[in-house]
Amino acid sequence: MRLSILPLIITAIASLPAIAQRPIVQTKYTADPAPMVHNDTIFLYTTHDEDDADGFHMKDWLLYTSTDMVNWTDCGAVASLDNFKWRRRDNGAWAEQVIERDGKFYMYCPLHGNGIGVLVADSPYGPFTDPIGKPLVWQQEHWNDIDPTVFIDTDGQAYMYWGNPELYYVKLNRDMISYDGDIIKLDRPDKYQEGPWFYRRGNKYYLAFASTCCPEGIGYAMSDSPTGPWTTKGYIMAPTPRSNGNHPGIIDYKGKTYVFGLNYELLRLTTDKHHERRSVGAAEMTYNDDGTIRQLPYWTDCTINQIEPFNPFRRVEGETMAWGWGLKTTPLSGHNQTLTGIDNGEYLMLKGVDFGKKGAKAISMNCASVKGGRVTVRTDSQNGPIIGTVDIASTGSMDNYKDFHAKLKKTKGLHDLYFCFEGDRNDLFNIDWWSMKK
Repeated sequence: MRLSILPLIITAIASLPAIAQRPIVQTKYTADPAPMVHNDTIFLYTTHDEDDADGFHMKDWLLYTSTDMVNWTDCGAVASLDNFKWRRRDNGAWAEQVIERDGKFYMYCPLHGNGIGVLVADSPYGPFTDPIGKPLVWQQEHWNDIDPTVFIDTDGQAYMYWGNPELYYVKLNRDMISYDGDIIKLDRPDKYQEGPWFYRRGNKYYLAFASTCCPEGIGYAMSDSPTGPWTTKGYIMAPTPRSNGNHPGIIDYKGKTYVFGLNYELLRLTTDKHHERRSVGAAEMTYNDDGTIRQLPYWTDCTINQIEPFNPFRRVEGETMAWGWGLKTTPLSGHNQTLTGIDNGEYLMLKGVDFGKKGAKAISMNCASVKGGRVTVRTDSQNGPIIGTVDIASTGSMDNYKDFHAKLKKTKGLHDLYFCFEGDRNDLFNIDWWSMKK
C-alpha cells in the first residue's frame, strides 16, 4: 500500500456511520455466539434455534464471517449432532466454542444430557470430525456439563471451563482432546449462572458469564490466576426484561474489543409470545484504567462502527448482508450458501459499500429461477436512488444457475447498497454471488 493513499482510506473509514445494533443474522435464529479471530477475519460460531422452536430445539452449529463487524457472510452449518455417533439424543446442540492450536481447529460441543464432545478440523470452515469417539467430559450423575469455553495461556497450558449451575474446569493436554487430573469444581462467582467465556488481558484473567437468571445479563469476574479464585466485578450488560437469556463471547479485533451475546429481537418482529428463538447481537466493549469493564446498555441501545469500507469489486457471496429480514439461506456446496426465500417486496442491505472515485459501471449476478423477477439496485435506503436493474429470467429450475448482467449509473464514494427484490410471486430466484465492475 502506498503511503500517499493512507489518508484517504483513514478518512473513508472515519466517515462510516455507527449503526444501532440489530441482530447480526436475520436468515436464521442464532444464539450462544463464540467468536474467533483467524487470518484477519472474525469467525463467529453460533448455535441454531429451529424456526419452529418453542423450547430449546437445537441440532447443529453455524458459522458466519466478517471483516468489518456489520456485513456478515453465512457459511452454513459446520457441525451437527450427527458428528457424534455416541450421542443418545436428537436434540441439545448447545453452546460451543472453537479454538485454534498448531494449525488445527478444535470445537468443544455440549450435547445436553450427553456431556461435552470435541471435534477437530484442518480449517475453521470444517469439515469437523470426532477424534475420540466418546465424550471428552461427562459427569453422568447430573446434566451440568454444558457451555464449554477453552483458553490457551501464554505458557501453553490450555484450560476448559464449563457448567450450569456449577462451575468446573480441567487442564487440557497439548493434544486438546484429552486432559490429565481431576475435574475441579470451583466456588461459583457471585451472580454466575452459565455460559462462561474465559480469556486473559495483560496480567488479569477474565471470566464473563450469563448471570442472574432470569432474565440473564452478562456478568464478569476477574482473577490473578487462570484457576481462580474469581471475584465478580459487575455487569458487562445488566439483566433486563427485554431479553430472557444471554451468553457472552469476547474478542479483540483490529484494535477494539467486542462482546457478543443474544436477544429475542427478531422474534419480537413476529410475536409477543415467548419462544426460544434467539438472535446474536454485538457491541464494542471498553475497559477502565484498572482493568474493570465499563457497563453497556442493552444491545439495541449500543452502536457498532463499521471497521472498514465494503469492497464490491470482487465476488461477493449472495448470503452476505448487514440486513435481510425475511430472506433465507440454504447450502449450495461446501460452506458456500445460496440466498433463498426471496419474495416480492423484500430487500437486502450492505453497509458502507465503497464505490471508489470512479464508481461502478456494471453488476453481474449468478442466479437460479423458475418464475423470474428483477433486482432493483438502490443506494442509501430502500427507496433511495436507483442505479440499475438486473432482470432475472427463468433458468428452468432453482438449481440451474446462470449469470445476469446490468449497467449501473456511476455512483462514487461510500453508500449503503440495497438490492430490492421484485416480481409477480414469492420465491422469485436464488442468488449465489454478485460482483461489480469499475
